Amino acid sequence: MAGWGAAEQQNTGKQVRSAALPVTFADTVGLFMPAVAPSRDAAVLFLSPWGFEEMCVRKFWRILAEDLADTGIASLRFDYPGTGDALDVADEGLAAWVEAALAAAAELKALSGCERLILVSQGLGGTIAATLGERLSGVDGIAFLAPVISGRAYLRELTVWSRMIDESMGLSEAQRQTEGVTVASLRMPDGIADVVRKLNLMTLDRLGTPNCLVLTRPARPGDIDFAHHVETLASHVEQAVYEGYDDLVSNPTVATMPMAAGRKIVEWARSVATRPAAIGSAGLIPPAAEPLAGEGFRETPARFGKGERMFGILCEPQGARTGATALLLTTAYDRHAGWGRMSVTMARALARDGIASLRFDTANVGDSPPLSGAPEQVLYSREQYRDVAEALDFLEAKRLLPAYLVGRCSGGYLAFQAAVRDARCDGLVTVNPYSFHWDESKSVDEALRFAPRSLETYGRKLLQRETLKRLFGGQIDAKNAMLNMATGLARRGMRTSRRLLGAFPFFAAAQGPVLSGFRALARRGVDMSLIYSAHDIGLDHLHDQFGENGAGLKHFPDIRLTIIPEADHNLSPPYARKVYLREVREMGLRLGKPVTP
Repeated sequence: MAGWGAAEQQNTGKQVRSAALPVTFADTVGLFMPAVAPSRDAAVLFLSPWGFEEMCVRKFWRILAEDLADTGIASLRFDYPGTGDALDVADEGLAAWVEAALAAAAELKALSGCERLILVSQGLGGTIAATLGERLSGVDGIAFLAPVISGRAYLRELTVWSRMIDESMGLSEAQRQTEGVTVASLRMPDGIADVVRKLNLMTLDRLGTPNCLVLTRPARPGDIDFAHHVETLASHVEQAVYEGYDDLVSNPTVATMPMAAGRKIVEWARSVATRPAAIGSAGLIPPAAEPLAGEGFRETPARFGKGERMFGILCEPQGARTGATALLLTTAYDRHAGWGRMSVTMARALARDGIASLRFDTANVGDSPPLSGAPEQVLYSREQYRDVAEALDFLEAKRLLPAYLVGRCSGGYLAFQAAVRDARCDGLVTVNPYSFHWDESKSVDEALRFAPRSLETYGRKLLQRETLKRLFGGQIDAKNAMLNMATGLARRGMRTSRRLLGAFPFFAAAQGPVLSGFRALARRGVDMSLIYSAHDIGLDHLHDQFGENGAGLKHFPDIRLTIIPEADHNLSPPYARKVYLREVREMGLRLGKPVTP
């Protein structure tokens, strides 16, 4: 059997692996991966965790699906109502998620030709799996990966998790979203939180399956107790340590895929699905996914690019199209739904104003497989320019040009670089790009691990009692913080010296790649909007190129510079997102012309 991650390794050759086949059902989007090898008699249904954990696990699910396919097991992964690409629904508690999972099970059986299912769950998905085991016939196995055993303990853990994430983003207490259960700008519906609070998997008295796999998190004795409880409910139970769990769920940008755990899951699923299927799914192509319709918009999941290697969601107005099409780029390794579902919310709001959009995963991000021969680290890579070009090809084929690029952080960098290279880009909105030029001699991984902040942010944090406690307690990497502050001071000193000597930075760096790029865009008449949070580190880099307060930007009359006060890098406060949406909407309407749908 091929080892876990073999699907990733295959992409270093010439063959391009296609993205999974999109399907729609029960007001949600699913991704079906047919078996590649001779099909087995059971298919895998993925039951995801919630919120930030789901963002971190998204790529892991895709790799698992590919490796399961290579061993002859088809699979389906999907979004619960009100999450990811699914339509929003009234808060009906956990019951709506269970009903969506039941619909997904029926869809998977129809697509794969298998009557037997294996449920692979993580986090809160374990509760859904246990419920499906009771309500479905033909569940041959359930895998519990880091399950939520006690709902009360889980909600307390989410509170700690939320504070840690907000702290890592430099959010002040006033900027934090603390209403209800909120993590990384994602709020759990109150009805679901009420149900979760009462959950206790230790009270389960049956599972409805003979086979179970329990992956326990290190240093969580409750997970081991649950594994022992499962042994009283199922005849064949395997237990293993979920190696790499903490590195997987710490941050989607720097998440490390848990290879040992992946191998264990694939081997276990293969041991459960031992018989050949009567009807195989290999080569099966379901009909094109039907659009999901919401208030003022319709969304169609699609594969595109060479070999249909990328996955995205095309969001179009229900009525006439009156604006240019926005190409919404991902940030780092966040899935195309965006941080806090920002891209979903933006796409649907734009559609209501007549502006179409495409949000998609670039290669090796979320649901899009790696590009053949590309490096594992794709951020700030030239390889991503090809992804944007093929997305524009897709829009052109759909007669959805003119188009403009929209991106935050690394997505803003990619938007700028792609716009310079592709004349089909008529506009550009960047938010908090770390830089517009990447020195390829530098390590992206190192930069991501020790991402610096602005001097103002460091100064503000040092005055906070909590920061001082964490500093003296060894919870903050003081060495790298001091190094980053020293770098910022040196950069600021160089800008001051240039100003005192009368050397205006705009002219001093006139031949630099950033200014050359801006000049090229200006010659083409590309509409440009630069948005920064007031204390973002990217603003320091902008000042390096254009002087204090971006004075040199006056030489580019088509550029608008917007500074958002009291906002973090991810634009967590709702008012910051409104500014972002306004800029994207206004550009779309400026660039667009009335088009007959």
